[in-house]
This record gives sequence, structure tokens and C-alpha cells, in this order.
Amino acid sequence: MLLAAGGGERYKSTHHKLRALFRGSPVFSWALEAALEARLDATYVVFGAEDLSNLLPPSGVTVVLNPEWRRGQSSSLQAGVRAAELDGHTAVVVGLADQPLVGAGAWRLVAHAPGAVVSASFNGRRRPPVKLESTVWPLLPLDGDEGARTLMRRRPELVREVACLGDPIDLDTVEDFSADEELSDPPASVK
Repeated sequence: MLLAAGGGERYKSTHHKLRALFRGSPVFSWALEAALEARLDATYVVFGAEDLSNLLPPSGVTVVLNPEWRRGQSSSLQAGVRAAELDGHTAVVVGLADQPLVGAGAWRLVAHAPGAVVSASFNGRRRPPVKLESTVWPLLPLDGDEGARTLMRRRPELVREVACLGDPIDLDTVEDFSADEELSDPPASVK
């Protein structure tokens, strides 16, 4: 499940941050490609503030709309979990659409590790993707701009970490993007 519903308010530009180019492709496309390449049972993308459907492949992705996206990341997580539950899934692996350098390997490692809550760990720091089994779904926050992080803080005994390769950089501001020399505004076709 890729969370891509936020408004990206800290990114001050004429376009949404998930459309900004990172090394030649929209940030969103990098994250989506990694999720799809992991080849898990299904791939869900939660949209809200921005319709990014023109960046989706013709098939292989289930879109979940979160009209409550202004309530924060927790509302997107809840929307995605409800969709996965209705489809009969008993666990989800959740990643963020603004993390372009988290690869498919991290998604797979987290997905296949045993545990009710499994977090990727990059150089000793917990970062998405995070696996959440259905037994912990009732413990997820209902409001606010945190998802699984709140659960992991409240119930540390449930959390297992898996060391992963990659860079969990989270691109939120124009300055975050300017750190990479290859960034530029997206062409009109991806706006």
C-alpha cells in the first residue's frame, strides 16, 4: 500500500511534490515502481489531494480514494486498510510515495519477515515500509498525521525491525529536492 494522499503543503511550487521530477521521473513513479516490483499479492495506492492516476500503469494497481485526506496520514492508512480488508487480505505493507529511493528489496524483506508489526530499518533508523498484520489494525490511530509510527511508539513490544538497503530520504520541500542536481520541474504532460 502506497500512501499518496497528502497535500504536500511544505513543497512550495506550482505543482504537487509527487509530480516533481527526481532523476528524470516523478517522485511518485519511483515509489510506485518499487512497490510493484516487490510483487506482493496486490498493490494499493491511496490518493486524496492530488489525482495521480495518469502516472499509473494500465493495470496492477487498486486505487483507494481518501476524501478525508486533510485529517492526516492516519486517515489514508485507515482507508487503505479498509480496502485491503474488504479484499480479504490479512496484512499490509505500507510505504510512502515521497520516498523514491526505497527499493523493492525493502518491501519484500518487510513483507516476508514474521511479526505483527515489521519495520524496515535503514542504518538503525525505522522507516517505511512497515508491515501491519490484521491483528494490529484496530490499534492504528484514527486521526492525525502519523500512521504506524504511533502504534510502534505505543506498543514497542510488537515491533520487529529488518535491516534494509536503500535510502529512506523523504522529499517534502523544494530544498529537499534541490539537494539532488538532477531535479527539475515536470513537463506539462505529468502535471
